[in-house]
Amino acid sequence: MKIHYLKKMAEIVSLFLFVPSILMAKVPKDLYSPDGKICIRFVLKAGQPYYEVVYQKKTLIQPSPLGFRLDEAPPLMENFSVTDTRSDSFDETWKPVLGEDKTIRNHYNQLIVTLRETSTLHRILILIFRAYDDGVAFRYSLPEQPNLKKFQIISEETRFNFAGNYTAWWIPADYDSYEKLYHETPLSKIKAVNTPVTMVTPDSIYLSIHEANLTDYAGMTLKRVKRSASNFECDLVPWPDGIKVKTRTPMKTPWRTIQIAARPGGLIESHLIVNLNEPCALKDVSWIKPMKYVGIWWGMHIGKWTWHEGPKHGATTARAKEYIDFASAHHIPALLVEGWNKGWATWWTKKPEFSFTEAYPDYNLNEVVQYGKEKGVVLIGHNETAGNVPSYDAQMEKAFALYEKLGIPAIKTGYAGKIIPKGQHHHGQWMVRHYRKVVKMAAKYHIMVDAHEPIKPTGIRRTYPNFLTREGVRGMEYNAWSAGNPPNHTTIVPFTRMLAGPLDYTPGIFNILFDKTGKHRVHTTLAKQLALYVILYSPLQMAADLVENYKDNPAFQFIEKVPSNWDETRVLKSRIGHFVTIVRRRGNEWFLGSITDKHPRLLEIPLDFLNPETRYVAHIYADARETNYFTNPTAVEIGQYQVTAKDTLPAALDGGGGIAVRFSPVRGKTEKSLQSIQYFRKEAGEKMKAFIRTSS
Repeated sequence: MKIHYLKKMAEIVSLFLFVPSILMAKVPKDLYSPDGKICIRFVLKAGQPYYEVVYQKKTLIQPSPLGFRLDEAPPLMENFSVTDTRSDSFDETWKPVLGEDKTIRNHYNQLIVTLRETSTLHRILILIFRAYDDGVAFRYSLPEQPNLKKFQIISEETRFNFAGNYTAWWIPADYDSYEKLYHETPLSKIKAVNTPVTMVTPDSIYLSIHEANLTDYAGMTLKRVKRSASNFECDLVPWPDGIKVKTRTPMKTPWRTIQIAARPGGLIESHLIVNLNEPCALKDVSWIKPMKYVGIWWGMHIGKWTWHEGPKHGATTARAKEYIDFASAHHIPALLVEGWNKGWATWWTKKPEFSFTEAYPDYNLNEVVQYGKEKGVVLIGHNETAGNVPSYDAQMEKAFALYEKLGIPAIKTGYAGKIIPKGQHHHGQWMVRHYRKVVKMAAKYHIMVDAHEPIKPTGIRRTYPNFLTREGVRGMEYNAWSAGNPPNHTTIVPFTRMLAGPLDYTPGIFNILFDKTGKHRVHTTLAKQLALYVILYSPLQMAADLVENYKDNPAFQFIEKVPSNWDETRVLKSRIGHFVTIVRRRGNEWFLGSITDKHPRLLEIPLDFLNPETRYVAHIYADARETNYFTNPTAVEIGQYQVTAKDTLPAALDGGGGIAVRFSPVRGKTEKSLQSIQYFRKEAGEKMKAFIRTSS
C-alpha cells in the first residue's frame, strides 16, 4: 500500500510540474528588437516548434516549422513540451580589425527556449532567437544528453513560409559554385537558391535570407516547397552518401539569418552577420593589414599568357620585377603572381598535382621576394589546388612556413574544378572543415587568406580576421572569355552576395574593349570601373588590368588614393538592379561611388554626409560628354571642384557607367584654382542629352 501511495504521489507531482509546460505551449513567446519594430515569435503547436517574423505589425514570414530528421533515429521535430524559457538583452560596441565601419554596435534581445520530448527518448532541443534592429536570427543547440550522442542529420526541417509572393534577386542553388548571374523574379518562379537571397515585399520592406557562423556544418541552400508559391525549406549540401551533417552533442548549428530594412541600402549597412560570430580568436592582429595589389593574372584570362610553363608563360622573374616596379612607383603595396609553381600542366588530368613550394625554372621565388622588399612591395602567394584537397592538406603547413620565412603575408587559394575525393562538394561539411583548417593554419604562420571557389562568407572574419576576402561571385574574369557580366550585375551584387561579406571581384580594367575581334569586352565604362572600388568592399583590392594599360593614365590616380579599409559606410541612393550610390570614409576623406545599369541616368546626390564645418575638394572621375558605352567607354572626365555639405552633386551616368569621387578637405588657398560645382551641374545636363541620344 505504501509503495502504491508513493507511486500515486509521484504521478501527481509529475503532472503538477508538467502544467507550466502545457501553459507555455499555449502562449506565444514574442521577442522584439531593441527599437520595437521587429518581432520574432515562437509558438509550439501540437508539440512542434514554429517561428514567425513581423515587421511594424506586418507579417513577413508566416508560422514556419523547425526541427531535424535524423538517420536511424526518430525525427527531432515533434512531441515537444516547453521546459524553460529565458530572455535577456545584450549591448556592446566592438572594433573590427578590418571592415566597412570602424566600430560596430552589437545590440539585441534574446529568447532561449528549452524543449523536451514527451516521448520515451526525452531528448532536449534548445532554440535560441535573437532580435536586432536590422533583422532576426535563430539557431539550434543540442546539449550533451544520454539519448543523443553521435548522430547524423539527413535533413534540417527549417522552413521560411513567406507571407507573399515577393520579388526576389537570386542565383540557382549549386553545391559547388556561386558564380552565376542574378535573376529578378517572384518567389514562385524559383526552384532552389543559394543564399544570400534578397527580396522585397509589396510594402517595400526589404529582407535577405542567409546564415551566420557556419562552423562544422553543411552550407544551406533553400528550395521551394512543392505546390507552394512562397514557402521554402532548408536544403543542406550533402556528403557523398547523402547524409547532410555528421556530428555529436554538444552541437550548435549556424544561425539562420533574416536581415530586414525599410530601404535597400539598409541591408548593406547592416552588421547582423558579423555580430552573430564569436569575437576575434587571435591574440595578436598587428600583422593583419588591408592591401591593394596588382597581378600577373588578367593576361592569362585574355589569352596573352599561360599559367603553365612554355613560351607564353606569364609568371616569369622578369615580368614579376616589371610589375613590382610599377607597384612601387604607384604606391601599390602588393603583387599577386599566378602560375609560378610547378603542376599547372596537370590541371586537366584526373588527379592534378601542384607543388606549393617549388617554382617553375623561369621564376625565382627568392629573387622576386627580395626584389619586392627592396621596392617596398610584398608578394601574395597563389595556391591553386584544382580541387585536390588531400594534396593541399599534405603540403599546407610546409608551404605556409616557407611563406612566413620569406615574408609573404598573404595567399590566394583556389579550388577550381570538382573536389577530390569524388563526391565531396565545395559547400558541404567536409569542405567547410577544410576552409576553416586553412584559415587557422594561416593564422599560425601570420598569413592572410583570399579564398576563391570558397564556401560563402558567414561572418567568420570577426573571429578570424586574417580571412580577408573571398571570391564566391561571378567576377571580372567572366568578361575575358564569356558573354560577360551585364551592366546590371554589379548593381545587384551589393544587395545579395556582398551582404555575406567582402568579395574579391577584381575591378580596375581600363582596356575595356581589349578583344579586337569584338567577341569579348568589359560591360562598363572606365568611370564605372573606378566606382567599383567604393561600391564593392574588399580589404584586399586588386587593380586587375595589365600594368601597361595604367601607365600615363591620370584616372589611375583614383586607384592609388582609394583605401581598401574604411571607418564609415553609408548607402545614399539605390534601386536594386538599376543603380546604387555608396559613400565611405577613411579618416577625414570621403569616397563616393555611383553606378548604373544599361540605362543612362542623372542622379542628384546630396553631399550632407560631409562635415558641415569643412570645405572640400571634390576630385571627380566621371563619364565624359563623349563617353559612349558601346564605342568609346574609356573616355573619362577628371576635374576638381569646391564643395560643401550644402551642395548637391549632379551625377550624369552613361549606360553601364559610373562616377567616382574623392572628397578631401581644402588646404591653404587651393580653392582659388577650383571650379564651382555649378559648372559641373551645367555640364551634367549636356552629358545626359548625349548619353540618351547615343544609347537610343
